Amino acid sequence: MSVWSRIVEMAARAFDPEAEPPDFNEECAPRPNDVGFTAAVIGLAAKMAKADGEATDDELRAAARVFRPPPGEDEHFRRAFSLAKQTVLGFDSYAKQIGRKYRARPCLLEDVLDGLFHIALADGVVTDAELQYLAEVAHHFGFSELEFRRIKATNLGPDAGDPYAILGLLPGATMDEVRHAWRRAAAENHPDRMTQRGAPPEFVEIAREKTAAINAAYAKIREELSVSAKRSRRSRRRERAPRAPH
Repeated sequence: MSVWSRIVEMAARAFDPEAEPPDFNEECAPRPNDVGFTAAVIGLAAKMAKADGEATDDELRAAARVFRPPPGEDEHFRRAFSLAKQTVLGFDSYAKQIGRKYRARPCLLEDVLDGLFHIALADGVVTDAELQYLAEVAHHFGFSELEFRRIKATNLGPDAGDPYAILGLLPGATMDEVRHAWRRAAAENHPDRMTQRGAPPEFVEIAREKTAAINAAYAKIREELSVSAKRSRRSRRRERAPRAPH
């Protein structure tokens, strides 16, 4: 039996309100044979796709690109996704349990959120309902509001005039703080790191886009702080300049 066939079996139990939920207490890495983890993430993806009231074919195709079912297993994946769409019971608890289980591996949890953003973007529009759902999942994963703001900004772009969000900073940060945040974010999201972790091409491309956004945000903040510093120096020089006698 393939892993996707086992996922369908687990999904059927996971999304059946009369069945016992899958056991998430077992220690295991999030590899393709981690059926419980994969079934739960498919559930999260399916609920997110329906957060705005309708799961589109584009979102299903995006989910398939993220999960990359093996050749010949597409129908099993579609069945698992379809089962997940049919109920909304228990998804919050799955997000909480995944968050607790992998709290020490925030990079994995961020990968899951990146995948959910990728699916949400499949139809070209991320609705308020989808953003609210993504924020709830991020909360259950243990991310702070500032961390979610950063993850959202690197996937969707920052709000107007707010490149600080991409670096996980608040306006008013010093240049040293900005430089430190930029180096950390650039290292954590480098595409080569994704490749070394065996991530699918879609996640490597997401990492490239996030790295570009991180570098652009750093450049914009650096320019803004440079301009601000020049203005401050000119202002101080004017204040120190002797005034002509009346």
